[in-house]
Amino acid sequence: MKSKKLLVLGAGPGGYAAAFMAADKGMDVTLVDSNPKPGGVCLHKGCIPSKTLLHLAKLIHKTREAKAWGLDFGTPGIDLEAMRQWGNEVIDKMSSGLTLLAKQRGVKWIQGHGIFKDSNSIEVSNGDRISFDQCILATGSSPFLPPGIPDNNPSIMDSTSALQLEKIPERLLVIGGGYIGLEMGTVYSALGSRVSVVEMMDSLLPGVDSDLVRPLSNKLKQEFENIHLNTTVAGLNDSSDGIKVDFQENEKRWEGNFDRILVSVGRKPNTGGIGLEHTKVETDKLGRVKTDGQFRTADSAIMAIGDIVDGPPLAHKASQEGKRAVEILSGETPGTAGAIPVVVFTDPEIAWCGILESEAKSTGLEISVAKYPWGASGRAQTLGRTEGMTKLVIDPKTERILGVGLVGAEV
Repeated sequence: MKSKKLLVLGAGPGGYAAAFMAADKGMDVTLVDSNPKPGGVCLHKGCIPSKTLLHLAKLIHKTREAKAWGLDFGTPGIDLEAMRQWGNEVIDKMSSGLTLLAKQRGVKWIQGHGIFKDSNSIEVSNGDRISFDQCILATGSSPFLPPGIPDNNPSIMDSTSALQLEKIPERLLVIGGGYIGLEMGTVYSALGSRVSVVEMMDSLLPGVDSDLVRPLSNKLKQEFENIHLNTTVAGLNDSSDGIKVDFQENEKRWEGNFDRILVSVGRKPNTGGIGLEHTKVETDKLGRVKTDGQFRTADSAIMAIGDIVDGPPLAHKASQEGKRAVEILSGETPGTAGAIPVVVFTDPEIAWCGILESEAKSTGLEISVAKYPWGASGRAQTLGRTEGMTKLVIDPKTERILGVGLVGAEV
């Protein structure tokens, strides 16, 4: 194995998991990423910084809730600079830990933007030319900006810039009712913004089981100023009163003014600008890399994992795929994917794994459903948070649990 030179392009959860495992198996591993330290979008611009802010938002909500129980903390003081500094300290500590792990394993770490020159070499923006026997492509994803949304307006944020907390706008519009938009809307609402959400589908968190979404939707209706469903943004224009937004719901049209706008309508795979045209790798119409069932691309020297391939853009999915790809390169039988858990860090939180009722019904699968309302839970009563529920989807013949859904505080 020591003679096998492996390049891992992208040092997010999928890339560094693959690099570390490959090094442990004796491969000669080079890890390349444009960030100064490993960690990828998840650590530097996504999962971790958003969770630090969501934790602070939860503390603010808890102080407000406690007043009804006889414990009054007063009005929280908000220091944005201190919040940013704390978040940056968390990121730096974790990324430094990853750098140390790479060094301990003998993984060669190179910072720079890598571009394929052919199927067995890349050129890095720092001037290095790296040849390899095999490559695991793990370049991740970035926020998608739909047509018609200007990309040079400082009042329009994507999920990355929203994490910087430059200031707290009085009026914030979140375009997109998915998990990222709702998580960031929760943060800004807790910090004092009047938040409105516009979603083109008929429900928040489109595609998620309605029983799980309902308690969250009911709570957000109390905390957010407006939630507009079945509604699109027909136009954006600067005005003397912030940004004027034209809304459309069927034939109905109206206007609203906002100080800042957060665009959160999904993510796109980072497959452009890396020289894939110099290889045999093929992509689909969405820019995702086409792979077989074992992460192999149309180019025998290149595998692909994580956000750039089909499946949910989740950090833990990417890390498991990275490990399985290395197992395949090593000639081992890879572990099975199993069911992929998903968590939404709103308040209440939502989590699910396996098959849920809506999916079973759409496929005609015979199931039975068990629901446990948290109003019957003593623990939920002590928290003052009884809006949650636990939901099980069961095979009625074998009683095997096919899926679990949870909504509630701390799920």
